[in-house]
Amino acid sequence: MKKTCLLLIFTAFTLATSAQLRVQLLRIENLVNPIGLDEQRPAFSWQLVSGKRNTLQTAYEIRTGERIKGVGPVYSTGKVNSGQSVHVRYDGPALEAGKHYYWQVRVWDNNGQASGWSEPAYWQTGLMQPSAWKASWITPGDTETVQRPSPLMRKTFSTNKRVVSATAYITAHGLYEAQINGQRVGDAYFTPGWTTYQKRLQYQAYDVTKLLKQGANAIGVTLGSGWYRGDIGWHTNVYGKDIALLFQLAIQYADGSSESIVSDGSWKSSTGAIRYSELYHGEIIDARLHKKGWDEAGYNDQDWTPVKTVDFSKNQLIATYNEPVKKHETFKPVGVIHTPKGELVLDFGQNLAGWVVIKAKGKRGDSIIVSHAEVLDKAGNFYTENLRAAKAKDIYVLADDQEHIFEPHFTWHGFRYVKLEGYPGSIHPDNFTAVALYSAMPETGSFSSSHKLLNQLQHNIEWGLRGNFLDVPTDCPQRDERLGWTGDAQAFFRTASFLRGVDNFFSKWMKDVAAEQTPEGSVPKVVPNMLGPQQGGSGWSDVATIVPWNMYLAYGDKQILEDQYPSMKKWVDFVTSKSPGHLWKDGHHYGDWLFYSVNDDRDGRSAITDRHLIAQCFYGHSTQLLINAARVLGKNDDVKTYQALLDNIKSAFINEYTTPNGALVSNTQTAYVLALQFDMLPEQQRAQAADRLVANIKQYRNHLTTGFIGTPYLCHVLSRFGHTDMAYTLLLQESYPSWLYPVKMGATTIWERWDGIKPNGTFQEASMNSFNHYAYGAIGDWMYRVMVGLDTEEDGPGYKKITIKPHIGGGLEHASATYQTNYGELAAGWKKSEGQFTLDATIPPNTTATIYLPATPADKVTENGVALSQQSVDGRLIVKVGSGSYKFVVAGGK
Repeated sequence: MKKTCLLLIFTAFTLATSAQLRVQLLRIENLVNPIGLDEQRPAFSWQLVSGKRNTLQTAYEIRTGERIKGVGPVYSTGKVNSGQSVHVRYDGPALEAGKHYYWQVRVWDNNGQASGWSEPAYWQTGLMQPSAWKASWITPGDTETVQRPSPLMRKTFSTNKRVVSATAYITAHGLYEAQINGQRVGDAYFTPGWTTYQKRLQYQAYDVTKLLKQGANAIGVTLGSGWYRGDIGWHTNVYGKDIALLFQLAIQYADGSSESIVSDGSWKSSTGAIRYSELYHGEIIDARLHKKGWDEAGYNDQDWTPVKTVDFSKNQLIATYNEPVKKHETFKPVGVIHTPKGELVLDFGQNLAGWVVIKAKGKRGDSIIVSHAEVLDKAGNFYTENLRAAKAKDIYVLADDQEHIFEPHFTWHGFRYVKLEGYPGSIHPDNFTAVALYSAMPETGSFSSSHKLLNQLQHNIEWGLRGNFLDVPTDCPQRDERLGWTGDAQAFFRTASFLRGVDNFFSKWMKDVAAEQTPEGSVPKVVPNMLGPQQGGSGWSDVATIVPWNMYLAYGDKQILEDQYPSMKKWVDFVTSKSPGHLWKDGHHYGDWLFYSVNDDRDGRSAITDRHLIAQCFYGHSTQLLINAARVLGKNDDVKTYQALLDNIKSAFINEYTTPNGALVSNTQTAYVLALQFDMLPEQQRAQAADRLVANIKQYRNHLTTGFIGTPYLCHVLSRFGHTDMAYTLLLQESYPSWLYPVKMGATTIWERWDGIKPNGTFQEASMNSFNHYAYGAIGDWMYRVMVGLDTEEDGPGYKKITIKPHIGGGLEHASATYQTNYGELAAGWKKSEGQFTLDATIPPNTTATIYLPATPADKVTENGVALSQQSVDGRLIVKVGSGSYKFVVAGGK
């Protein structure tokens, strides 16, 4: 039957004050008032606020200037007739290094209204180019020891004039924490972050104006090994044996003069309380060796050693655009446990990545050992075997009988439980605080439903992200790994982009993907690459195409495609070079990692999918995404070239991996899921393939058998081909293997394996059994985009054109989600009650939406009490709306 589209143009009944058009949340490069940007053409974004429905921007004007009193705008766009309100590129005079700028915007809408000028927003440029660095690299003067105590470096200087602005630019080989006059510089941790250091080393910029004093001042910097020279990826000293600092303080005085305080040979070095620090193994802090006041001006550093200046390159230095790692949620113990082995264990109730802050009072020399674990074993004892070689242990030594507060500096742990040894006195929960650390990406999405276990699954998905997005998307936070596995990242990206604003986080990381790509185009399976030379593999190296395209869909910024297109193209060309006859059978492939398998498999129950079938599907998928990107960027010749290639790839797939009757040579869920998700089958064969998929699921008593590769797409494929009922059956399955099995077993994060803890309480093999491993959390994408139905159109990416198409099932009474788009809050929630279906929706200004309501001609459909006329529908009534809040009610027919 013919579908009917209704266009709703209702006038909102709101207070006059709320209908006033205005502009809010000004951002530049997706950040609020950032400092240290090196981008010559930064992108401006803003949001409209209007109490009227169907509000669209029709024009804007931006003005910018230097943030100096009395100086007017230096650049104005004039009135630009455009609906674009996100990612508007600066196109004014060249920006100067280290300058403070402001910007404002005003807009006009389709109701004939003009907003006033927004409140000013600000940004500060960075050093812009390597030649702007006046500082020298410096290393500690002390000889390196086996324990590698963290070096302390200090410098004193004087300011005798009034300071109007002071900016510190800092980076390191290793990690750093800086203080000025005894106060911490910034609230970021694990700086300068982890990148492909040989090609890209970030520096951070800090406004330290308020930290300076008139007269004597002191700078103190502590260094740690971190990723640079510590144990990482089963190697040590991957980037070098040195540890070094680069520091530059730019001071502007009220009289118009300026001064730079830089790292050079005048600095001094020593060591202090941090005697040992490694990412995997933990820290040793001996408070007896703390140098009180070492980061203040009056400290006597006569016995300190002069630093050494070193001629390290500055050509790879880049500004930081992604959000830094910061402290977030805190937890108090929910239980004090005395295990059967006699261990004293604290339970914080949540598996997280971070550390524990401890208060302790005892005798000088008392040593407290804090060990970390994710789970207790079947008997209730502290379990660390799955950490492999990671010691995950912090040791604190008291200096005297006063109360001490201890926490690490250059390490983190994945844990829910800690074991205490040597703690003096009684255990009081107030003396222990677990702190979660992760990149400070803005929270954007929420989800809730009438299903308690599903809500806990959502919680676990969120905490899987928080535990693994520490500057790079790691696989796990607890064992001797914590690497940027590309397969995990591409599988989880769409879910991540709903939960958090990950555009800056992934833009930074994808530049490292391109930097690690070989000249031939191969992409390593971990980025930054810690595993040495390797040939790319399907599902992992395809991150080069999958993430950029999905970033474009999620955020609507063509710049990510511009930046990554050469890498995308090189990857597809590399695979083509390894695929004679258009069949990709060369290279190393992990296949459907951690798929369902049976130890004593005598009847073929293990769901083994041919690795080369998987590779062929991803070869086709990456080629399609390259075509999509080329089309967006106007590269028409590439569109033609790679479309011809894609046709050959699909033909080769049909000839090699399908039977004349349409069956696949691997009769597994993953095989059918990938073939259908990536359109590898002719259209006339797809319905039967979907039926075969459903039949396979039923053979396993309505359980999934997919691994890292098949799982993200499983429910999407089922819904796409009319099997949403089976998608719900899988999602709500509570026995192994399923998403809810770990929930039933008490998980607070996503597990690496479907049966990390087996039904009998024993563990999977310890060599690979993480309990915080986000890949299977990719089901969240289906929950948000299909169950609730919040999605973006490909021709209106970034939620400029929205679809709300809920899929009801599973016996759920209601489900809802909110998402903070670049335009404002998008929300939808459906509810079933007594034969009535209700859908509430909120559409942000400057966007439009198409809403699909489950309705038949026999149903009565109203919006905010007003009846909607219907002529003919095909299971759904399609309604097009503009911005505003809506309440649709469907009653009667179903």
